[in-house]
Amino acid sequence: MTYPAPNFLPGRREFLCGLAALGAAAPAWADIGRFEKAKELKALPDFEFHDAGDKPARLSDLKGKIVLVNFWATWCAPCVKEMPSLDRLQAAVGKSKLIVLPLSLDGASRAKVAPFYETAKLKNLGIFFDKGRVAMKALGVSILPTSILVDAQGREVGRLEGEADWDKPEAIALVSTAAAS
Repeated sequence: MTYPAPNFLPGRREFLCGLAALGAAAPAWADIGRFEKAKELKALPDFEFHDAGDKPARLSDLKGKIVLVNFWATWCAPCVKEMPSLDRLQAAVGKSKLIVLPLSLDGASRAKVAPFYETAKLKNLGIFFDKGRVAMKALGVSILPTSILVDAQGREVGRLEGEADWDKPEAIALVSTAAAS
């Protein structure tokens, strides 16, 4: 079943999480089968993001690595549910083959991210922020969570809107296939 994308109004959390919340009610949405492969491999914009210490970095800094960019927030229930599986994916595949880049949109509630990582026992993911939703806008993301798989040349392989179980064999195979190409 396909649901229409909600209207995107920047700054309105309920719209950002809208489609993902619908997905939480549909069990079939929990698998990786919703991954939408890019029609053509094209370079993504070289967006900026910040680490936990507010140090800026760019997507181009990760060139040569497979990157799974994940847009999320502590106030988004499907995002919170998905984060442990992203942590397990990072542990299973290893940072030499894949970088999971969880870009938090927490803005004013940034201070909640590190305690969330502690409570959720997220040990394999770094803490990163999309200040001003720059990356989100550059990549045309309007739903949380959204994950975008990027190949070693910085091109979008595909994306998945809504939560997924990223530590399942299908997801690991998807990431491994991207790493092999």
